[in-house]
Amino acid sequence: MDLHSTFPGIPDLKRHARRRLPHFVWEYVESGTGAETTLTRNRKALDDVRLSPSILHGELEFDTSRTLLGRDYPLPFGIAPIGMSGLVWPDAERLLAQAAAEEGIPYALSTVASQSPEDLAPHLGPNAWFQLYPPRDPDIRKDMLGRAHQAGFRTLVLTVDVPVASRRERQTRSGLRQPPKLTPRLLAQIATKPAWAMGMLRNGVPHMRTLDKYIEDPGDLPPTAHIGYLLRTSPGLDYVSWLRDHWDGGFVVKGILRPEDSDRLERVGVDALWVSNHGGRQFDAAPASIEALPAIRDATNLPLIFDSGIESGLDVLRALSLGADFVMLGRAFLYGLAALGPCGPAHVIDVLRQDLHANMGQMGLAALSQIER
Repeated sequence: MDLHSTFPGIPDLKRHARRRLPHFVWEYVESGTGAETTLTRNRKALDDVRLSPSILHGELEFDTSRTLLGRDYPLPFGIAPIGMSGLVWPDAERLLAQAAAEEGIPYALSTVASQSPEDLAPHLGPNAWFQLYPPRDPDIRKDMLGRAHQAGFRTLVLTVDVPVASRRERQTRSGLRQPPKLTPRLLAQIATKPAWAMGMLRNGVPHMRTLDKYIEDPGDLPPTAHIGYLLRTSPGLDYVSWLRDHWDGGFVVKGILRPEDSDRLERVGVDALWVSNHGGRQFDAAPASIEALPAIRDATNLPLIFDSGIESGLDVLRALSLGADFVMLGRAFLYGLAALGPCGPAHVIDVLRQDLHANMGQMGLAALSQIER
């Protein structure tokens, strides 16, 4: 089957993924928080970014490479950390890590993924990032950093935009809890999705394997919380400084929406900032990430990574044109996995690459370095 004929864009994968996933899993992937106005705002604000076409450049050969944190990448995007991605498709983290390694792009493993750093160690390329939800206990903190480094992760991403658990009302209404509890309602949904059900039967109910070492019995948690909340704290600037002192590698802080935060993070030695509103999943009054990007670009010379709402190569160009140095995608890769299984991540990468080429051609760009704000 020619995948590009059947699934030429990310929205095509999204539609097919919805048909293949139980309703509660789909709601986990798609949900924002509150009335989901931030989720909607991300898409609208990206659509409002206009780029001028340019003509009479002759035939172009496209250079989509970018340099970030001392590494050269063939493409300007990577795979963002996704909590419990193993719930969406069996063995998701390994499949995503392998696809990223084969293409030479970054893959970021979440602290609350369903596979651990040790699980992924044999499958990582040289561009593996580890995303940290900040443990309160310094001994657990040190141990987690050591495990990540030993497994082959060389860039640390501290997520700072989850000071408290968001409510995610839509996810709560779906009946999903963490860890998943198979109620009659959920079992009825699973029964209608045989491909997903058989995969989960082979692999078992996913859980947050990185945290197994630290928590034996999580007890009864609220619907949208998980065992990670039993360990984590809301970090301050001193916490960031501690991590900088204890991590030998690239260090990124994720969840920046205010330009005034850039200066103090730069002063404690952060290597890059990640502009993000957590895909609309944390705060329903937040600006769209793309709206916040230009002011943060004006405020710092640090490299800027961007996410939230990206669905195409054109969206990647929009973010780069407003000051991002690199872009990360989460949901798009889950759509690929759910729609196509093991070959899904590679197809997502190829769709984005082809869309980049098509739109670079419209703008007269032979290289991404030629983008002007």
